[in-house]
Amino acid sequence: MNGAPHLRLVPPPLPPDGLTQVELTWIEKKVEYWIRFGKEKDEQILDRRRRVLAFTPNSTFAFVRWASNDHGTILSRIDIVRAITPGERYQTLPFVRPGGDILLKMEGWPKVARVLQIVDAIEAIGIDPSEVSPHHWRHVHNRLTAGEEPRRYTVEQHRAILLRRRVEP
Repeated sequence: MNGAPHLRLVPPPLPPDGLTQVELTWIEKKVEYWIRFGKEKDEQILDRRRRVLAFTPNSTFAFVRWASNDHGTILSRIDIVRAITPGERYQTLPFVRPGGDILLKMEGWPKVARVLQIVDAIEAIGIDPSEVSPHHWRHVHNRLTAGEEPRRYTVEQHRAILLRRRVEP
């Protein structure tokens, strides 16, 4: 080497309580970041337009971001994320500290709207989307990315996932 010190990028640490934090902003018709589903453990209000929600490890939530300027929509995105456990590897995501296991990522309003329809359909059969198998969210991501229709999530499939969770370590 040329004598320059070797720098190692270190990801930001988990918050001291081990929770995953999501910063939400709401400026009507300009910046609208919200949680579509998920069970937050804590909420901190920063000001009248911003707040931070905290999620426990292994909980799943949907983070929607939409923004516009004078010329129209500039950002339309949904991420379905599993909050990580301390020491687990993770992907970084803006406004999510430290990051999470991104199960689904869609950009552009037509795809975001399709994911929201899928979430609505899951709720319509009486299932909390935050309890859906992470594998299903990955399936939805892959199928929509390929321009294909994902399989529907069923009550039978959900029962099987709940039974599996009972016996897994």
